[in-house]
Amino acid sequence: MFKVANLSAEYAKKLVTSDQAVKVVKSGDRIHYGLFNALVVDLDRALAKRTPELNDVIIMTSIWAYPELPQVLQADPEAKHFKYLSTHFSGLDRKANKAGCCWAIPVQFRENPKYWSENVGGIDVAMLQVAPMDKYGNFNLGPQVAEYWGILEKAKVVIVEVNKNHPIAHGYQNTINLSQITYVVEGSNPALPVIKPKSPSEIDKTIGQLIVEKIGNGSTLQLGVGGLPNYVGAMLADSDIGDLSVHSEMFVDAYLKLYMEGKITGNKNLDKGKMVYTFAQGSNELYEFIDDNPILCVAPVDYVNAVEVIAANDKVVSINSCLQVDLFGQVNSESDGLQHIGGTGGQLDFVMGAFKSQGGQSFLCTPSTRVNKDGSKESLIMPMLPQGSIVSVPRGGTHHIVTEYGMANLKGKSTWERSELLINIAHPDFREELIRNAEEMGIWKNTSKITY
Repeated sequence: MFKVANLSAEYAKKLVTSDQAVKVVKSGDRIHYGLFNALVVDLDRALAKRTPELNDVIIMTSIWAYPELPQVLQADPEAKHFKYLSTHFSGLDRKANKAGCCWAIPVQFRENPKYWSENVGGIDVAMLQVAPMDKYGNFNLGPQVAEYWGILEKAKVVIVEVNKNHPIAHGYQNTINLSQITYVVEGSNPALPVIKPKSPSEIDKTIGQLIVEKIGNGSTLQLGVGGLPNYVGAMLADSDIGDLSVHSEMFVDAYLKLYMEGKITGNKNLDKGKMVYTFAQGSNELYEFIDDNPILCVAPVDYVNAVEVIAANDKVVSINSCLQVDLFGQVNSESDGLQHIGGTGGQLDFVMGAFKSQGGQSFLCTPSTRVNKDGSKESLIMPMLPQGSIVSVPRGGTHHIVTEYGMANLKGKSTWERSELLINIAHPDFREELIRNAEEMGIWKNTSKITY
């Protein structure tokens, strides 16, 4: 730590341009580019200029949310110089993955701090966006803490890119001191990426209504990624349900509406009065709400997503989207066959934590069908997950599965009970075929019909 009186002089010593800062990068280095809203922009642009002179540089990050691909990928589309790895994909990350220049890192989100600090083989350079330095020499990490300290404590070099548009987020382990930084770059102050929830479909509305009917006063909410969980939050804001709390991996716009409608009291067992999260993405209004707001608490992901921490609050309600469910109750939320869609995230943690919570429940939601590129319709309740699919939630962990045709509570159910419950919420056009599939697989027969 520096004496506060010496901060200006120490800051000046570390202040460099982005071009100067990236000179520390050498061939073979492992670089972390930041997370979510703190992904570096000016440093990315500067590093891309060095493409011809660098080889075997590994860049690691999570969810590139800006409207264009990183400059290093644009400069090196064949991945001859840079290897780009991500723990969770955005749409652009998926595009880069299909092009062969971006690879997924499968990891449970709550394990990321330990992953970076102990298992990744070291980080040579950590780069991240931060808010401007305060009068005590601290830079706020903004609306994401996640696994940052697993990264920063092990990095040989730490470069911060200052962005005046970063909101000041209250929480803990949410600042880095000037003494812990190698170089400071005053950036071009890009606006934070805006993620707008998709407008709900009629199917979303039907599923949402089924879930809202199961939520009671005094619940603690976790809303996952996607339009449907956001829509459920909006429905709750317009309902008679209240005295709600928030303990959520991701902080989204639905929570803002719930708070403005007076639905959130924070009257939970743990972190009473605080809306707890580990990262936020959403609208400009959401970022304005986060800025210097003491009722919010951004915290490390190994705390927020810990099953025992989630379960410490009563009546936890976890709402997440998924892609496919098989007749055993296995859930895929990550891939379309071999095509990677998104990371593991904290879905399994909240499914487990909600069930362990007193009065808790989790809901995994999917439309009953999808239309493929060739115009054919496919059931998303299927006999078995297709080859290459990822089991995001194992059958023993699954609680409620919800489609527009109903809700299936799989806890404690046998394989034949599960198959029948899931077939009953599949699209009617596919139920007879699914019955035949279940019989052929030996998990259901006509004499096994549920009678209760």
